[in-house]
Amino acid sequence: MSSFISFTIFGLVSGAAYAIAASGLVLTYTTTRVFNIAHGAFGMVLAFVFWDFSERQGLPLWFSLVLVLLVVAPAAGWFVSRFVTKGLGEAPVSSSLVVTVGLFVGLIGLAQQIWPPEARFVPPFFPETSFQLGDTFVTAHQLITILSSIVVAVLLYLLLNRTRIGTAMRASVDNPELLKLFGGRPERVASLSWAIGISLAGLGGVLLVSVVGLDYYALTLLVINAYAAAMLGRLKSLPLTFVGAMGLGLLTSYASAYLPTEGLLNSVRNVVPALFLFAVIIILPQAQLRIGQVKGIVSAPLPSLGKAVGWGLGLLAFVGLLAGTSSQANLLLVGTAATYAIVMLSLVLLTGYGGHVSLAQLTFAGVGALAYAKLEQPNLYGLVLSALIAAAVGGLVALPVLRLTGLYLALSTLAFASIMDKMIFQADFAFGFNGTLPAGRLSILGTAITSTGGYVFAMSVFLVLVAWGLLLLRRGVLGRMLIAMRDSPAACGTLGLDMRWFRVGLFGMSAGIAGLAGALFAGLRGTIGSADFQSFNSLPLLLLAVVFGVTSVTGAVLGGTGLMLLPVLSSGDPQLGGLLFALIGFGAVFAGRDPNGLANLIFRGGRLVESRVAPQVMSRLPDLPGRGGRRRADGDSPGDGSVEVPLSQLTNEPAPVEDQKEVGAHVAARG
Repeated sequence: MSSFISFTIFGLVSGAAYAIAASGLVLTYTTTRVFNIAHGAFGMVLAFVFWDFSERQGLPLWFSLVLVLLVVAPAAGWFVSRFVTKGLGEAPVSSSLVVTVGLFVGLIGLAQQIWPPEARFVPPFFPETSFQLGDTFVTAHQLITILSSIVVAVLLYLLLNRTRIGTAMRASVDNPELLKLFGGRPERVASLSWAIGISLAGLGGVLLVSVVGLDYYALTLLVINAYAAAMLGRLKSLPLTFVGAMGLGLLTSYASAYLPTEGLLNSVRNVVPALFLFAVIIILPQAQLRIGQVKGIVSAPLPSLGKAVGWGLGLLAFVGLLAGTSSQANLLLVGTAATYAIVMLSLVLLTGYGGHVSLAQLTFAGVGALAYAKLEQPNLYGLVLSALIAAAVGGLVALPVLRLTGLYLALSTLAFASIMDKMIFQADFAFGFNGTLPAGRLSILGTAITSTGGYVFAMSVFLVLVAWGLLLLRRGVLGRMLIAMRDSPAACGTLGLDMRWFRVGLFGMSAGIAGLAGALFAGLRGTIGSADFQSFNSLPLLLLAVVFGVTSVTGAVLGGTGLMLLPVLSSGDPQLGGLLFALIGFGAVFAGRDPNGLANLIFRGGRLVESRVAPQVMSRLPDLPGRGGRRRADGDSPGDGSVEVPLSQLTNEPAPVEDQKEVGAHVAARG
């Protein structure tokens, strides 16, 4: 009984910290309609700030807490609301998710840059004070955590339902224009909501840091457990959120105490929050979406078939040159870039064309790699079968979430990735705990590809083939249906299109492409393990895809190269790695609103050069017969009797009056 009471107290303390963090998450979403995936990262950074003030700077503990919760956190919330998330509530869900994921990655990189890895310790509040409860002792820190959660829940409920400010917070979401007519200021209301929300994230991080320790990832991911509690409250009910947080804390504590320490159930204790989140998303109905303006994504222009073939062949020629001149280590890097590029092509299909955000693409790549290693058939049959297995897993994941859209769909993939990472991949029938599996090099038509250069070239061939396949799909009927469903699901529903099963096929196809990349990567490496497909790495993968352009094949190729270079550049200096992480994360914050990314800037530059250079080249060419339509100087004649059509008619713009008169007079003169 004493052990049961101990684990109950530990569960209540963990649940109380989850409740505080989840309450801030619910507050920001309720008042701004932006789900802050970076909520846990803010709690982690503020915990580091608290340590810096109290331990390194030597400030009193209470004064450090006041500075963090009442100065630093509100200032961060004001900055985020004014310069980062402003207007995201009305943007597509994919944009808001990418922006907050960018904050997530950027804050982790910022923490690594400011506070390099070293041993740090934050003592609990009143460490020498405890209270006896039977045979169990309750520390003052644990009691403060539980009481703080109750006080926060009560105060937030009163704020939202019993005060004028709370009414303005809810009105700023429901009808901001009407709020302005009554003298309200939606911008200030949003800033206040973010200030309170991030302060609560900081309070949750400070209360947990003495238990978890100052670790960039452990503390961040622990606060992320609050997402499950927030989803139980449907992101709007504070009482249900509090109940969900306490229940999750107790469930996690009991699982760690009473589940077997061997077998598959042993790994369940590590994924209880993810299982809880996945179950909550599937079982409970998703909150009704607001009816507002339909906002699509302006995709990058499609290249012509000639350009697509030419650039693909040029890429193969470039890789062939590298294969014959580069060292073994550099060839492995090129193959890794090709792997990431193929995975990003799966995001082009799912996110760029379909408008759905997945936070589990590297997990699907891991499924393909695991299947390839287990099949022990290093040939085209094994490669295709591995991709089909990954596609089947993607379809199965989409089946239970058929009715989900937007945020709920993305969070379900996040929960699935965490379950696969900690429960399936590390099981004995898969990679094993920190284990690896051998994988053979691919053979095509009985010919084994033994050299690394030849294998990298073969990977590039698959990359180009997948890219061409996506471009052909985008030009066809399926591509037009994808864009229509992305831009206006309601309109597609009124036309009788069954979007649910179409989405299952879309997820399956995207997962199959990622699985193909994973299988090729397994053959490149020779040995493959679960550490190569950690769920956290799907976040920078998504961000690089968005930064370089998730709506274009060019963006995927550039993004894969950038993701390959990230560990190379930071291998010699961990602080440089943190700086690069911060630059990528905060870069995605500003690029997330334009999913065409840097690739679109390249396209614009190419069109600008073409528009400037082409006329000059044409003007210097001799006036040959049959070249009617070339722009001529006033008074010149075409020379071949052809009619020159004004440029305005070719661009579907209204022609100037002078052009209309000139063309009319010319036609009248010729009868």
